Amino acid sequence: MNIIVVGLSHKTASVDIREKVAFSPDNIEKPLKELVALEGIVEGIIISTCNRVEIYATTRDIAGGIARIRRFLSDYHRISYNTLEPHLYSFHGEEAIRHVFRVASSLDSMIVGEPQILGQIKTSYSYAAEYKSSGIILNRFLHKAFSVAKRVRTETRIASSAVSVSFAAVELAKKIFGSLDDKTVMLIGAGEMCELAARHFLNNGVKGVLVTNRTFERAEKLAEEFGGDAIAFDELLLHLHKADIVLTSTGAPHAIIVPKDLEDVVKRRRMRPMFLIDIAVPRDIDPAVNDMDSIYLYDMDDLQQVVAANLEGRKQEADKAEAIIAEEIGQFFKWVGTLEVTPTIVALRKRFDELRRTELERTLNSWKDAPPDVEKRLDALTSAYMNKLLHQPITVLKKAGQGNRNDLYLDALRALFDLELGSGEQDDSLELEE
Repeated sequence: MNIIVVGLSHKTASVDIREKVAFSPDNIEKPLKELVALEGIVEGIIISTCNRVEIYATTRDIAGGIARIRRFLSDYHRISYNTLEPHLYSFHGEEAIRHVFRVASSLDSMIVGEPQILGQIKTSYSYAAEYKSSGIILNRFLHKAFSVAKRVRTETRIASSAVSVSFAAVELAKKIFGSLDDKTVMLIGAGEMCELAARHFLNNGVKGVLVTNRTFERAEKLAEEFGGDAIAFDELLLHLHKADIVLTSTGAPHAIIVPKDLEDVVKRRRMRPMFLIDIAVPRDIDPAVNDMDSIYLYDMDDLQQVVAANLEGRKQEADKAEAIIAEEIGQFFKWVGTLEVTPTIVALRKRFDELRRTELERTLNSWKDAPPDVEKRLDALTSAYMNKLLHQPITVLKKAGQGNRNDLYLDALRALFDLELGSGEQDDSLELEE
């Protein structure tokens, strides 16, 4: 049995294409059942997020399975195959395992280290389990992917630094103030980025929020949303001393805060540190402000540099994560390789033992004057002979399974000895690990 992956992502398809092939979680049962009803597809899981749509499946026919799933994506969403096909990728065997481990560990994400993808895969897996489209192989596979992702996050610092401008502002504030628990943040302007940064600050313990905007109704609305207070724009400088952190993002064509404006503010704050974050373009705050004592000013370029440095750090941590994945691939690949070997070995031993017992019984029935202990001796003799006879082929079969080169041997043995693999011949070592 082979694991295959077919899909597209932000790396291969535009938002327009990704939207067309997205699966709704409210109607996931239908495509899952159609997926596993495809010829040659045994198990299947559908992953559908804003940045990727992927199908993980098991099949004996790699080329046929991949082709049918590609066609399934086209037919199900009623998209021309010629339109969709250039955006699709596919993997099988070790590369399929590597790809899924990397996706679950957020190494293939738009922002390396983001945590959302793991939760999204777990949700997709829960649907497959609920509608019984996954089985022993994909169950084991996805649980292994989850444990690999957990190990990557535990043993590396891949998600420890800010890689968005809004969160970089929070990271810098923590370096300046330490704890943010007793701090007040002021929003000057009510743009989307300013609002997002404010949410990050609130999630990190900021106690108070002040909002000012040229349109006072907008300031009131945002202040209410954050549980803060609205300030009239023309009274900004009267309240500025209350803020430990100031985020500004207006559409003003020139600076709205200059060094002279902050002289009284610094005095009223008794030189306590003040962190100013200017994410407006053109800038809202005169750069000369940064020369004042106890004032820390960062503009968009400064924040982008922080983000770039953190992204570089994540790339270094990603190298450690890749090494972890390589190690885990080897372990899982051995399990996949032995998945069909064990039942075949059990069936082979059973067939030889049946033949041995049949011939032993026939011999004993025709031996009228046999000594009392002859049955015991012959049973031991034939059993030992059978074990020696099977030792070499079983050893070769196990080694082939560990290297995933077992299909040829398995097919030959099953055909030569007419082996039947019953469901009861699956041993306990192949059960799902939690």
